[in-house]
Amino acid sequence: MKLVTAVVRKERLNDVLAALFEASIYGVTVTPVRGHGGEREAVQTYRGMSVKMELIEKVRLDIGVTEAFVEPAVDAILRGARTGEVGDGKIFVLPVDRVVRIRTGETDGAAVTPQAQPG
Repeated sequence: MKLVTAVVRKERLNDVLAALFEASIYGVTVTPVRGHGGEREAVQTYRGMSVKMELIEKVRLDIGVTEAFVEPAVDAILRGARTGEVGDGKIFVLPVDRVVRIRTGETDGAAVTPQAQPG
């Protein structure tokens, strides 16, 4: 099992969700986040002082998947999020040691959605 975490432009969220849906990936957690990556630091002068611009608003998606869904999830995020400009985001794929579905007590592969093979 893996946790696919992506940080993408907030305006691309609907495109990413649509691409995930097309890949039969429905279970996703979305969190608003702020951060700074490869974007250029913008420094402005305000009342004689140099001030760095605010952190950029993005969204974070967390998707728990079985091994069979890792590449379809990554491909779907790439399709939905990519603009070709600096600041498109990042995708992280992390190992997951254990998953427990609270409602049923199911564990590991049975506890993540989807369970079937992609395609």
